Amino acid sequence: LAYFINPLVSVALGTLVLGERLRRPQTIAIALATAGVVIVTWAAGTVPWMALIMAMSFALYGLVRKTAAVEALAGSTVETIILAPAAAIYLGVLAARGGGGLGHAAPVTEALLVGAGVITAVPLVFFTVAARRLPLSTVGFLQYLAPTGQFLIAVLAFGEPFAAGKLFAFALIWAGLAIFSADAWAQVRRARPG
Repeated sequence: LAYFINPLVSVALGTLVLGERLRRPQTIAIALATAGVVIVTWAAGTVPWMALIMAMSFALYGLVRKTAAVEALAGSTVETIILAPAAAIYLGVLAARGGGGLGHAAPVTEALLVGAGVITAVPLVFFTVAARRLPLSTVGFLQYLAPTGQFLIAVLAFGEPFAAGKLFAFALIWAGLAIFSADAWAQVRRARPG
């Protein structure tokens, strides 16, 4: 759920903090996506505190990356240097207690775990580049692509059950994404000479 709330928080921060203006199609897209997220949240039957905290933290991260006067790769490198010691200590404590994946799995599994960290870093660098170049509201709204892809893989590739109520909520989110994308494409076409 955090993946669906986060884009809305990013758009809100872009408009309220950075003064970004939304065009009418973008406003309609946000309203549709918000309705979809409200339906999914309502269906959960409880206030999704963890999802709200995760969404707020990543949206605030996007805001900081947007406003920080640091290039994407340099900023990501500094973040990694700052966080690496704490992560290493945590993994060391887990390993000492017999937990964690490193040191307790087959070499191939351990290589995949380490490789996952590298693979995760690439999209984060791309995110920071995009956050610097695009309006935060656009970066935020495009973040619906990841949970949509995860949803499609879960349902189509792994056969996870999917309730009809969720279909309506997802349809609203996808309609919003389609409108937002069509508006962005129209803006690019208008900006091109000739």
